Amino acid sequence: MIPLFAQRRARSAAPEPAAAVLSLSPGATRLTAGLHPRRSQQRLDHGAHLSAHGPLPAPGELRLAELHALTEQIALREQGGTGLPFHRTLRSVIDSTRRHGLPAAVVVNATQGEPPSRKDETLLRRAPHLVLDGALLTAAALNAQQVVIGVSHAAAEAAVRAAVAERQPRHRSRRSSVRVVRLPERFVTGESDALLRDLGGGPPTPTGRKGRPSNAGVDGLPTLLSSAETWARLAVAARTGAARYAAVGEPGEPGTFLSTVTAYTTGSRRLAQTVVEAPVGVPLRVLLERCRTDVGQAVLIGGYHGAFLSRRAANTALMSRRGIEAAGATFGAGEVIRLPEETCPLGETARAAHWLAAEAAAQCRLCFRRRSAIATALDYLLHGGGNAAMERLRGQAAAARGRGACSHPDGSAKFVISALSTFADDLAAHARGRGCGRGVLGALPLPGGPETVGAGADDRFGVDWTLCDGHGLCADVVPELIQMGSDGYPVVSTATIPPYLAARAKAAVRRCPALALRIEGSPSGR
Repeated sequence: MIPLFAQRRARSAAPEPAAAVLSLSPGATRLTAGLHPRRSQQRLDHGAHLSAHGPLPAPGELRLAELHALTEQIALREQGGTGLPFHRTLRSVIDSTRRHGLPAAVVVNATQGEPPSRKDETLLRRAPHLVLDGALLTAAALNAQQVVIGVSHAAAEAAVRAAVAERQPRHRSRRSSVRVVRLPERFVTGESDALLRDLGGGPPTPTGRKGRPSNAGVDGLPTLLSSAETWARLAVAARTGAARYAAVGEPGEPGTFLSTVTAYTTGSRRLAQTVVEAPVGVPLRVLLERCRTDVGQAVLIGGYHGAFLSRRAANTALMSRRGIEAAGATFGAGEVIRLPEETCPLGETARAAHWLAAEAAAQCRLCFRRRSAIATALDYLLHGGGNAAMERLRGQAAAARGRGACSHPDGSAKFVISALSTFADDLAAHARGRGCGRGVLGALPLPGGPETVGAGADDRFGVDWTLCDGHGLCADVVPELIQMGSDGYPVVSTATIPPYLAARAKAAVRRCPALALRIEGSPSGR
């Protein structure tokens, strides 16, 4: 019997509605086979899963050497953002187990804390058995003693637990135990070492230390860690074989992929998110058209550590790792976010930059002392800061590139730098004080949704400088919007206060001993 352990480490909340699911090419439907596009709460139980996908090779039927060869033949890559070749990571784990004489561990990383990405959550909520197939098949080949599934959504956790329970009578002879771990829903918990640190009893933040899970991961064991989509792809390939698997896609990147497509609807002021399965190499324009939209004024690829593609580049880009890199971006986890013509692209970027600053682990000097510097500099530029503000912003972003204990500072800086390059005309208009004439609709998805942009959106900090003594307590409470300047007085952002910082903003006002800080704007914020 597979023992099941569930660790709850996040506050319970109302489950987020499941993303819609769409297959771009019915003939190439694999990962989403059996899923009804309009039944968002549907979960394939084990019987329905077998009906849709067929039986998996029995334990021992696919030996370790054959499994390794299969992953190399289909050019399987990590689908969580890194894009590393899976067969190399598998080889490292095999070598490590033999070198140290230790059993292996297998980890499914589905801790997606980035709002633009819903694919792994959707797989676990609706097709958990496909993910379990890939992980358990590999665990059997490796003689691994444990399989760990890290999630950050309550609905995904419930679906996985139900799927494991359905399998228990069928897997009494298997050696691998399955453990389901719930982590807080934060951006940095998606990093592999944050998950491993949590499994070891530490905080779910990146360690900042260089090391490979294949050498020492869960409980110090050689650990094979990959995303939910990677394990699902492996389960598909184990059924089809390498030749059938490569019948769709590109020669160097065969198969299908999952993409989370986010599009803002101006009329309803809502974000629509669809998880799409498509053959690798499909034109980005076609992917958006199937989601009943177009490329807009630009498309963000790869999420908030990714890059923007201009309208021209987006219209010709192909959805493969090589195709997206040729267009000037990175594939990441396949996130596609359309920016509508009606929104201010730099205002959208600033809104996301403030959220990224709040999501930082703040455990290295760069993040702790300067995590909101880029967002604050962008605020000044947007409000007519001129060339000096532009140079300050470029300097802050350049200073974060390639630095930090984890990838978060570098990725956030790359995202902002991409916006400055893609929207150069808007940048110049804002720097001169004229602005672009457009509001911020909330087209880049953040917790709270676009509906939070508008109600109370005029709330911002105000300071009575005749009272301010420079105590600096406000900067301690909400460093994303207030920092201490070189003259010993606070530098206060002119940006509106995001909904997720509203409580701390009010706390900063209460903590001001000189009663100099206030919130101005809508009556509800005063």
